[in-house]
Formats: sequence, C-alpha cells, structure tokens
Amino acid sequence: MTAETEFEATNKELVRKSFAAWGYGTGSPYDLLADDAVWTIVGQSAASRTYHGREDFLANVIRPFGSRMASHFIPTIHEMYADGDAVVILFDAEGTALDGVAYKNTYAWFLEFAGGKIVKATAFYDSVLFNEFWKRVLPQA
Repeated sequence: MTAETEFEATNKELVRKSFAAWGYGTGSPYDLLADDAVWTIVGQSAASRTYHGREDFLANVIRPFGSRMASHFIPTIHEMYADGDAVVILFDAEGTALDGVAYKNTYAWFLEFAGGKIVKATAFYDSVLFNEFWKRVLPQA
C-alpha cells in the first residue's frame, strides 16, 4: 500500500469538511460541485439517471428531496478512500420526513475532483427505500 499523496489527502479533507457541515446543517457536499459536474445515480430509483450540470442535479434531486424532509439529513461516514483525483465514500444518512417517519439509507459515492471541485460523481443507494420515500412524501412548496 502506497502513502496517500497530498492531493489525495486534500480531496478527502474537502469531503470530510463538507460532510461535517452537512451534519450541522450549515452546508453540504453539493457545495463542492463544479457548475458543469456530471452526477449519475445508478439503479432503478425514481431519480436514477445522469444529471448534466450542478443546477440540473440540485433542481431535480436535492431540492425535491429536501422539500420532503422535516429535518436536515445527517450523514455518518463509515469508510473513505482516495486514489489520484477520486474519493470513494461509504456512508449512512438519516433524517425525519415531513410525515414524521425516519428516512435512512446507505450510500456509496465515487467522486472525481479537479481543482478542488467535484466534476463527476457516481452514486449508489437502496433504490427500494428511496422510491418508497419519494412516493410516500409529497414535496412541500
């Protein structure tokens, strides 16, 4: 196993800090997205597809998700690895939906960085849990 480079350590620290801010409700990993980032949600969930650009992803996934939540989403990191310009993170995140029911899912994100920004992401999560939540809770206007 080779030693982590300064570049890899820096990217991991960016992710770690963004997750801490997410947990406190003062920011999120999405603050790291480049304007032209490409984010792919793998699987068969209602949100599974490739999003082209930060705004496409925020408008079609993150904001509608947040408008279904009564509390902010709190992540718990289990593992994080860096290799070159990539950071891989395995985490759980949970919060309370507008209907008072807890929503918790496990995520694996593969993030590619350039210049301190996420330029490409591939995300995996339990699509069955997500779809049930997405259908059950209507977004608040």
